[in-house]
Amino acid sequence: MKPKPNAADLGIDRRALLHMTASSAALLGMGHGNRAVARAADRVASLVDRDLVDRDPLAPKAPHHRPTAQRMLVLFMHGGPSQVDTFDFKPLLQRDSGKPLPFPKPRVTFAETGNLLGSPWKFRQYGDCGAHVSELFPHVARHVDDLCFVKSMHGSNDAHGGALLKIHTGSDTFVRPSMGSWLLYGLGSTNPNLPGYLTICPTLGHGGVNNWSSAFLPGSFQGVPLGNASVPASRATIGHLEPARSRRVQRAQLDLLAELNARSLEDAQADAALRARLESFELAYRMQDEAPEAMDLAGESAATQALYGLDDAKTENFGRQCLMARRFLERGVRFVQCSHSYKWDQHGDLKNGHESNAREVDKPIAGLLHDLKVRGLLDDTLVLWIGEFGRTPVAQGGNGRDHNPHGFTVWMAGGGVRPGFSYGETDDYGYYAVRDKVHVHDLHATILWALGLDHERLTYRYAGRDFRLTDVHGRVVHELFA
Repeated sequence: MKPKPNAADLGIDRRALLHMTASSAALLGMGHGNRAVARAADRVASLVDRDLVDRDPLAPKAPHHRPTAQRMLVLFMHGGPSQVDTFDFKPLLQRDSGKPLPFPKPRVTFAETGNLLGSPWKFRQYGDCGAHVSELFPHVARHVDDLCFVKSMHGSNDAHGGALLKIHTGSDTFVRPSMGSWLLYGLGSTNPNLPGYLTICPTLGHGGVNNWSSAFLPGSFQGVPLGNASVPASRATIGHLEPARSRRVQRAQLDLLAELNARSLEDAQADAALRARLESFELAYRMQDEAPEAMDLAGESAATQALYGLDDAKTENFGRQCLMARRFLERGVRFVQCSHSYKWDQHGDLKNGHESNAREVDKPIAGLLHDLKVRGLLDDTLVLWIGEFGRTPVAQGGNGRDHNPHGFTVWMAGGGVRPGFSYGETDDYGYYAVRDKVHVHDLHATILWALGLDHERLTYRYAGRDFRLTDVHGRVVHELFA
């Protein structure tokens, strides 16, 4: 039997071939009857073997240490929820409402503020852990025994754009790879037919694409947006999933492209952008089978859809995001983000604004936590609820709150974190983090650790030096883990 040709026989770099079998809407306009395309398909298809697949940059990689989580979900509250009106109960703030703050405000503030403003909402304790939660989150409150609160978060920027970039990329001054890109770079993807990093309805402002960009990391680790903040979740999709040609013709067209680009890709560093583009074509080709099914919620039971709030116009939009997130996570997507944009920025009319926002997300988030738990996914899925910063305990305009990066609350669930636990404190009025402070760099180091990655070892050499998500900072907050 005549042996099959190999890459050397054809003068095609074997590593490059993995990155060439691809799909692109721009290529689908080529004719059906191209015989050269068919011949190319026959030649290149015979070269694709396990050895080539193992060289896939998105293939699963071994972690640095045993992880407590396999995947991550971020619930991002764009605008900055108020910690003192949600999860950080301050009795003295209620008592002294209307009085001056008894200590200095930050030297630099975003805008002028006045006296202390007590929360319009009552707090009560929930669960065996006795965590205080305000009236804004009655559904999430029932899950406090699964939550790990960090009440001493602090950042370095009190403007939305800089603060969003800091949370997402670790830098508020330079373009850097996003957290999801670092995780995908360090761990790879577990489902080759879906993106390893998905962001659902992300914001187009305050940093925009830089919040899910791979920056100087190879383009294979770029986040894939599903819709954007201006599109209802019911219409959010991944573009160009509907094939314009048969799969056979697509395959042949893209294998011809592989041959045509082989020489350009002989040097692995010759054209990283071209390599990443061809890899994205290949992912797009494979996604045609699995992505539409993952986004289709019609097969979910009426009870499940109601659990997420899809039966209520107020909760349907974010509920749909959360349900899609669960479906992608259980299909092997490494990192998913849902964004509630851009609504939490109450410089005035705090009561009406936060009440409306909380009602939109409270039931969907609680439904998601319940669903992940009963399906056995919560144990190894790290869930993070976070905004770009908190808000001041002093009033702005009489009935609003200004930006506050100096002390705010986030919570995590699943992924090995300590359930029913609260870490760190702000001062008596909720302005500054004062005990067991956790900087954004510390949060990133801790997240990477949970996923099995050492933030000091996860580096990428660019422009003559090694970069990492935490730059030259960050400590793992081990106290957050059981």
